[in-house]
Amino acid sequence: MAAAGALGAAAFASAAEASSTAPHGHRPPVPDPTAGVTRTLLQENPSPAQGWKTVQTLVEIPRRRESGRHSHPGVEVGYIVRGDVSMEFDDGTTRRLRTGDPFFIPSGTIHNARNIGTVTTMMLSTYVVDETKPLVTVHTR
Repeated sequence: MAAAGALGAAAFASAAEASSTAPHGHRPPVPDPTAGVTRTLLQENPSPAQGWKTVQTLVEIPRRRESGRHSHPGVEVGYIVRGDVSMEFDDGTTRRLRTGDPFFIPSGTIHNARNIGTVTTMMLSTYVVDETKPLVTVHTR
C-alpha cells in the first residue's frame, strides 16, 4: 500500500508539472524522466566462460526519475545501497526494493527502475554479459 501511495504521489507531482503552462499559453517541454541517471563503471573483467565478461556498476537515480525501459545481454545481480525503487517489468510485474534489498534480473528481461523514494537511489549492479553486445539496450514503446 505504501508503494502505491508513493507511486501515486510521484505520478501526481509529474502530472502537476506537465499541466502547468508557460507564458502565452505554451506548455513547457515534458522533462526527460531519465535525466540525471548515471551508471558509473566500477570494474570490468573477463568471465570464466569464453565470450562473456563481468561488469560492475554503480547506478544512481535521482528522485522522481527512472532508468528507462532497457535490457542487458546477460544476467544482472544487484543490491540497493540506498533508496526505494519500483522495479517494473514488461510482463506486468512490479517489485518494490528498499535499502539493503538484493535483486536478480534474467538475461534479456526488459525492465525499468523508478525512484519512488525521497533520496537519490544508489544500486550496485553486477552483470555477466555477452562481451560482443552493448551492456544496455534501450527499449522505447
